[in-house]
Amino acid sequence: MAVKRFKTEFPGVRYKQHATRKSGIKFDRYYSILYRLNGKLREEGLGWASAGWTAQKASIELSKLKEAQRLGQSGQTLQEKREAERTRQEAEKAAKEKAEADSITLLDVFTNHYLPEAERSKDPESVRREKGLFAIWICPLVGHMPLREITLHHMETLKNRMMDAGRAAATVRYALAVVRQLFHFAADHGLYDGQEPTRKVKKPTSDNKRTRFLSKEEAQLVLDALQGRSVEAHNMALFSLHTGARLGEITALRWGDVNFQTRALTFRDTKNKDSRHARMTQAVFEMLFSLQRGRADALVFPGRGGKQKAGVSCTFNRVVDSLGLNTGIADRRQRVCFHSLRHTFASWMLEAGASIYTVSKLLGHKTIVMTERYGHVSDGTLQDAVRAFEKGIAGKAEEKGRNAE
Repeated sequence: MAVKRFKTEFPGVRYKQHATRKSGIKFDRYYSILYRLNGKLREEGLGWASAGWTAQKASIELSKLKEAQRLGQSGQTLQEKREAERTRQEAEKAAKEKAEADSITLLDVFTNHYLPEAERSKDPESVRREKGLFAIWICPLVGHMPLREITLHHMETLKNRMMDAGRAAATVRYALAVVRQLFHFAADHGLYDGQEPTRKVKKPTSDNKRTRFLSKEEAQLVLDALQGRSVEAHNMALFSLHTGARLGEITALRWGDVNFQTRALTFRDTKNKDSRHARMTQAVFEMLFSLQRGRADALVFPGRGGKQKAGVSCTFNRVVDSLGLNTGIADRRQRVCFHSLRHTFASWMLEAGASIYTVSKLLGHKTIVMTERYGHVSDGTLQDAVRAFEKGIAGKAEEKGRNAE
């Protein structure tokens, strides 16, 4: 059944009436306009009286369409006008979004977008280092600049400032990597459309691998000194020295990953994103067994409030300094730090005759190449191998002589 339409006092303006809904004291009316376009009769709806439409407003709208037809302008139908308005609004929105994107600063990306995500998904130590590099080096130079204004020149300046201040090449590369991550993050989240400025920076290179390891005597001095100052610092140092665990792996260890029956340890979500297993020495077994154990999800070495520690205890560094282990040593690769305990573990294992493949697995390295840095410490083992080789040759020669007789 066709809906009945009523004429108004305005030519070309009609309406249909709602069966029940009212607008004021009258039943609600839906207005439409009737006109000819290219010789064809056309009717288009405008809207309800309850939405503000009146017969007079409809007549004015009809007059605009007829005027556009007379002048040959665009917007000769309501559909055209609506499409034009929608296009205008979309263009205006896009221009506004582009203006906002063009004005967003690196500090805004880091603080309000990148950092919250990083704190949820990244290792706490990595987040701490990135925050430090950003606050000390990156932000003062380009933090308050819009991303679109940051150029290769700024990245070269960042690199040169850090190197002039004596920062290690690896630290400079890390800072540049943070900037690169921020630009990629911004691009992935629709905050930036362009190339990141570090792509053509020549990254500084140097042999930044630590080579310092402790002798048995030095290690015992460190442990004894720690025992007298901080039992927890002593236990964490002993743990690293006997397992080769990284500091982050130690602070993340939970009681559920300690198996006293099999004497197995599980390090989860390590630096290489994989989990790996280690074995307890008797000293580590006794040390862990003496601690007050919590629930399976409780940290073995918790920080304040049961949360994961953010870094190494200052006690360790103070003990190293008090023992004079770093006195007169300017080369940071030769200075003793907590990571030196991991290096010492690997070195002692190789000197004890363990294969480099075995040590690589124990350290959780992706490739043996990463473990080969420890090969220099086993010169004595290499010399023993050469002597055994010589002895074998001599033995073969003697055997050949006896056979000749």
